[in-house]
Amino acid sequence: MPRQRVHKGDSHHEPMKPTKLSELIEALEFDSEERVTRVDLQNGCVVSVDQSLLSALEEGDDEALPDLPDWQKPELEIARAIAGDSGERFLPAPDKFDFHEYRHMERFIATVEDAGAAEQLLRAIKGKGAFRYFKDTASRLGLLDQWFQYRDAAIREHITDWAEANSVPYVDDLKDRKTEQ
Repeated sequence: MPRQRVHKGDSHHEPMKPTKLSELIEALEFDSEERVTRVDLQNGCVVSVDQSLLSALEEGDDEALPDLPDWQKPELEIARAIAGDSGERFLPAPDKFDFHEYRHMERFIATVEDAGAAEQLLRAIKGKGAFRYFKDTASRLGLLDQWFQYRDAAIREHITDWAEANSVPYVDDLKDRKTEQ
């Protein structure tokens, strides 16, 4: 586990709270252009706010904000905190584009022992619809569960490497969890 970083802006110098590994993985898997997702280093959690809400705050367009429904008001407070952050509390969450799932499909194919199955999977990832064709082909070949286990391990490694590279403390809340497919 990475060492605990001290929050520079905190006059008490309390160590940052660790974030759950499952939350970091979920941030990557549900990454969206409509949402801004950050790791809250102060509270040890992942937060997500609507892109348009954060943009309105950053641009000083408060006219759209008073009409927010009650359910969105907590999100507004998080967006205000993100907009006002100097970069010490909120860190951009891991990004799905940094994971390069296509490359992991290629690496998985290299682990398939049956040359004929590997060839079919290689053909499936060429051209438009590669992700869908790959999964359909893996399913037909009885390799889909094996692919998901490989992918889950690759995502886990990617996220732990990201956390360590960014000095983000994390707690492995997945180590006792069985893979459910």
